[in-house]
Amino acid sequence: MRDVVEIGLGKTAQRGYHLDDIAIVPSRRTRDVDDVSTGWQLDAYQFGIPCVGHPSDATMSPASAVRLGQLGGLGVLNVEGLWTRYENPTKVLEELADLGEDATGMPPHPHPPRGAVARPRATKRLQEVYAEPIRPDLITERVRELREGGSTVAVRVSPQHTLALAPVILDAGVDLLVIQGTIVSAEHVSTTDEPLNLKEFIADLDLPVIVGGCTDYKTALHLMRTGAAGVIIGIGGDEWSTTESVLGIRVPMASAIADAAAARRDYLDETGGRYVHLIADGDIRTSGDIAKALGCGADAVMLGEPLSLCEEAPAGGAWWHSAASHPSLPRGAFEAAGEPLGSMERLLFGPADEPDGQLNLFGGLRRAMAKCGYRDLKEFQKVNLVLDR
Repeated sequence: MRDVVEIGLGKTAQRGYHLDDIAIVPSRRTRDVDDVSTGWQLDAYQFGIPCVGHPSDATMSPASAVRLGQLGGLGVLNVEGLWTRYENPTKVLEELADLGEDATGMPPHPHPPRGAVARPRATKRLQEVYAEPIRPDLITERVRELREGGSTVAVRVSPQHTLALAPVILDAGVDLLVIQGTIVSAEHVSTTDEPLNLKEFIADLDLPVIVGGCTDYKTALHLMRTGAAGVIIGIGGDEWSTTESVLGIRVPMASAIADAAAARRDYLDETGGRYVHLIADGDIRTSGDIAKALGCGADAVMLGEPLSLCEEAPAGGAWWHSAASHPSLPRGAFEAAGEPLGSMERLLFGPADEPDGQLNLFGGLRRAMAKCGYRDLKEFQKVNLVLDR
C-alpha cells in the first residue's frame, strides 16, 4: 500500500506519483534495438505498436484512424463526434482550426502552461457545433469507411449513450467497442434513468470491449470483472484538461497504472489466467512518457494531443478533449492550431530533428527497451523504476 499522509485531524490522503516523478532504471543487460518488439495483441487483433488514438475529433477522422492502423496502431473514431453529426465536417474543422490566438488568448505553443483555460469564444463555438444531433445513418457510413480502410475497426461511445447507440454500432459491424467517459464505473447508480449494466451488456456481445477511464485499484478490478478485454487508466489529462479545475479530479498516472496492474495480477489469480489489457490515457506527451507508462504496467498508451501535431490530424493542429464541448459543463481548453511537426509516420517512427521526445515516439520506446535489455512489452513491464523527485 502506498504512503498514507494525514492532511488534517481525522483526514488522510494516499500519496500518488505522476510519470514526471519517476524514471526507468536500466538493468545489467542491454539489447540490440533491432531485436526489440513493440507488438501487442488485444483479443484476436494484433498491433505493431502500443498506440491507441484518443477519440477526439481533433485527431481521429475515418482517414486518420485508418492511417494509424496502417502504421501499426489502433485508431478509434468517436461516434458521438462531428463525423456522425455532419455529412462533411471538413468546413467545421477548418473553422475550428482557424479560431487561432484570439480564441484562446494564447499563441500556439508545444508546451502550454498547466491549467490553461479557453476563452469563451472557442468553448462556445465548440458547444454550438456539437449541438447538431447524431445521425444513425452517418454512424453506419463512418464504420463502412473504416472497414474499407482495411484496419481494425474501433469506435468510441460514452456510457450515457451506449444503450441507445449500440444497436446501430453493432449492426454496422465493428471489431472493437470502446466505452469511454471521464470516469467509468462497473456500478453506476441512478434513480431517474436505466443505468448501463456493463457486465450484462458485455456478456451479450461477441466482440471485445474496452472500458474506462478509471483511476484506482478497486474500480479497475471491478471493470475487469465485467468481462472487458481492456481497461483505460486515466482521464486523458494534459495541460489542456480542466477536469481538476471543474471537478477537483486529478490522476497521478504512475500510481494509477501501477494500481491497475496490481488489480490485474489479482484478477489473473481470481480467474485462473484471464488477461485484461491496460491502456494508459493521460500525461503522455513524449517517447519517455510512453516508456514510463509501459514500465508501470500498461500494455498500450492512448495518444491525443501528440497526434494533433501530425499533418494527417483533421483539425489542422488544433486540439480539444471530447469533454471540452459539453453543453453545460465543459472540461477542456481549446488549443489553437500550430505548425505540424510532420507526417504521422514521422511522428511515430522518425526521424527526429529535435531532442525533445515529440518525434519518433515509438523509436524512442524501442531504444528505451533495448537500453534496459528487454525484448518485448511484457518483459518491459518488469523494468525497475526510481522515484527521482
